[in-house]
This record gives sequence, C-alpha cells and structure tokens, in this order.
Amino acid sequence: MGQKINPIGFRLPQTKDWQSRWFTSNKRQYQKNLLEDVKIRKFLMEKLKLAGIVRVQIDRSINKMKISLYVSRPGVVIGRGGSGLEILKKELNQMVSVREPEKNLEIEVVEIKNPELSAHLVAGRIAEQLEKRMPYRRVVGKTIERVMAAGAKGVKIVLSGRVAGAEISRTEKFGDQGKSANIPSQTLRANIDYAQLPALTRSGYIGIKVWIYKKEDSS
Repeated sequence: MGQKINPIGFRLPQTKDWQSRWFTSNKRQYQKNLLEDVKIRKFLMEKLKLAGIVRVQIDRSINKMKISLYVSRPGVVIGRGGSGLEILKKELNQMVSVREPEKNLEIEVVEIKNPELSAHLVAGRIAEQLEKRMPYRRVVGKTIERVMAAGAKGVKIVLSGRVAGAEISRTEKFGDQGKSANIPSQTLRANIDYAQLPALTRSGYIGIKVWIYKKEDSS
C-alpha cells in the first residue's frame, strides 16, 4: 500500500497536516468552501511562483479566514514596506466569501528555512533544468547531492516519459543509494515530503516525482 498511495495523504494526520482546516455540516456550504479553496490555491501557486511557494494552508472559522503562505523567499511576497502583501490582500478580498474581508481575512507568510528539503521546490528546479535541455542524469545527480548535503536522510527521484528524447517512453529511478533510496514507505511516523510536477520538453511531458526523507525536526 505504501508504495502506491500518496505519501502525504498516507500520513495524515500523524506527521502531516491538512491544507484546508474548517468544518461545516451544510453540503452547499461545503461545496462552496471547497471550490473557493481550490481557486485561491491555484491563483496563489501561480502568482507566487517566483517567491518559491511550497504550500497554501487555509483556515476558516465563523466569519474569519486565515491564509498561510509557505515560501522560500518571503521578501518577494511582502514587498518593500509591505506593499506587495497589501496588493495581494486586495486581490484575495475579491475572491473570498467572508464578510468584510478587509477586517476578517488574515494573510501569514511563513519562510521555508531549508529549500533543499522541500520536495516541491526540488521538483520545480529539476523541471526547469530539463526544459532547458540539460542532461537529465547530471541534473538528478547534482540534485541528490544537494538534498543529502542539506541534511536529508534519504531521497528518491523518478522520471517518466520520453526521457532524453527517447522514442519510447520509460521510467527511470534514482536515489541516494544509486537506483535505490532510503525511503521507508510503510512507516507512518517517518517525515517524508513528496511532490510531483511535469516538465514540458521538446519530446513532450516528463513526469517528475520526488520523495525526501527528512529528520523529525526538519521544516
């Protein structure tokens, strides 16, 4: 089971937390909140890409809403004198359904202290380099070196598609131990970060999956 299921969903709520935290017994309100969360998250992940955004957490209570942005470059979000954050809040005010969003919408910016241990950022960096037609073995090899040097206990990277322009699509696996990796798939208490992203190359899309086994106190 641990080999097939999403590693983050598999560990909820033992070592991972929900990205949306709220409750309602009204089915219509549930649908409305869910669609709104998806819309907000999609908007922020695209808009704040240069800030190195990793995760958007949304908390709701009665007429209150808090959006936490986990980024590697918080200064890009905040802007000079907080101007960037003010502009972002005005844009979000038009998207949320809470009453008087100017007062009841809170935006928190959380810095990712070690970007090399973020599976999302690592996968994004690999995608950028593959799209620039850099040799995939060198890209993945250097990436694994950086991740392990940052303090990871293990790392696994999988590329799927027409890798290096091959005529037939294939899957290639890489890890901190060669083709294998120190990634405990069945241990629920293991702190494992996971991400999957596509890279659009001349040969088509290449799927990128990254698992990073982190120490218990790693953010």
